[in-house]
Amino acid sequence: MKKVKIISNPSSGRQLIQRKLDYLCKLLIDDGYLVGKFTTEKKDDAMFETIKTCKEDWDIIIACGGDGTVNEVAKGIANSDRKVPVAILSAGTVNDFANHINLPKNVTEFYNMIKREKTIDVDLGRVNDECFVNVAAGGLLANVGYQVQPQAKAILGRMAYYLEGLKEIPRQLFEPINVKFESEEYINKEEILLFLISNSSSIGGFKRLAPEANVSDGYLDVVIIKKSDMQDLANIFFSIFRGEHINHPNVSYFKSKKITISTEDNVSIDIDGEYGGKLPATFEVVPKAFKIII
Repeated sequence: MKKVKIISNPSSGRQLIQRKLDYLCKLLIDDGYLVGKFTTEKKDDAMFETIKTCKEDWDIIIACGGDGTVNEVAKGIANSDRKVPVAILSAGTVNDFANHINLPKNVTEFYNMIKREKTIDVDLGRVNDECFVNVAAGGLLANVGYQVQPQAKAILGRMAYYLEGLKEIPRQLFEPINVKFESEEYINKEEILLFLISNSSSIGGFKRLAPEANVSDGYLDVVIIKKSDMQDLANIFFSIFRGEHINHPNVSYFKSKKITISTEDNVSIDIDGEYGGKLPATFEVVPKAFKIII
């Protein structure tokens, strides 16, 4: 008898996800699985429950939530001696990591995926003492993810991020940050609007923001958008949909296993949509740290 622990964030997504979970539990129980369910109430609940689950004899973890919930489950795995396979049921506003891997959203297809138990080992990113599944970022709009109120996300979905972003652009566009990048591949000190350190290609709902990213290649993809006027920024933005922004002269794009970013400015870091401290910071890949059911 296989044992499945569901770790669910009730604030992710809308009420529909609760009906999906009930149906998924029925499918699993009818097929002989032993199912346990844990509902998070506050930050880091999913991480601590994952650590507890890994110490016990559970066979599979289902992470139900957005990128923040997946991040906490991944951190729990990273702090455990046993890599319990994780199935990700998207329930958040954006779900970049699940979208990149093209995981099923239909409950029956998701259940069949669990039955197959096909897994891949994926990388994690590490910044200081934190892990990230999808992306760490700083600069233009990087604070939008954790500034949007949960109530707005529940009602407006992805539109809540766009509305918050529209408020931030005029202020941040004229406040570039002076940063120094140090890695084996790239050393430079320059004025920038934004940096992204990504594990997947999908960031903020844009599917090709880091177009060559691969969650299992042992590298992080670095995207740097340099100081630009409004016209250049508009050209970069519209090129993102085709993944062609990396060819713009104001964009630097490369892969790295480790990069240090420092500044004298007051620059916050966003880690998978949550506040992650401030620069300076060192970002590095943790290869094959997380086992995902696909």
